[in-house]
Amino acid sequence: MEGEDLVEAASGAGIDPVELLVAGENVESALLGALSTLGHAPRVVGVYRRSDLPTGRREVTLALWRVGDPGNVGTLLRTADAFGAAVSLSEGCADPLGPRALRASAGAVFRVPLVAWREPGARHIALVAHGGASLADVDLTPPLTLLLGGEREGLPDGLVTPSHDVGTIPLPGAAESLNVAAAGAIALYELSRRGS
Repeated sequence: MEGEDLVEAASGAGIDPVELLVAGENVESALLGALSTLGHAPRVVGVYRRSDLPTGRREVTLALWRVGDPGNVGTLLRTADAFGAAVSLSEGCADPLGPRALRASAGAVFRVPLVAWREPGARHIALVAHGGASLADVDLTPPLTLLLGGEREGLPDGLVTPSHDVGTIPLPGAAESLNVAAAGAIALYELSRRGS
């Protein structure tokens, strides 16, 4: 996504910028180019307060444990937006407002509530690569929190407790595991498919 698209997404979510930098109007194009991580200078850059991002609870939350790749964090935000979920980030997760995460989220960061890590009151379902019940057999009745682990280490044993349901996405092919963003999308789709 380009700067203009992100500014439009924020505006569509009712979030106004603290400052709007427009090339040729109130800032030099070269300065925007120096600020940008894109291969070319954006035409517009919006500056926002973190405190203006959405808050609140939803029936379903994706709780991300040390998901370090910004593209995966952004993709999971976009997926949560598509399925009406909130997102919770542990320490060690990529910054959802970093350039790569923002682009991957396609503006979803302006619509998806970022909630406290593992809020109490919901059932927790740990999504693991191996060893859990087939996701098709797991009770996905909301309210619930889906725990997803980082790209390399998954969910640590200490985080998955006997009080959690543990689900696995069966993989009939040769791949050992799924990308965390793909796993989160499949889990939310399964929940949606059931009408939960």
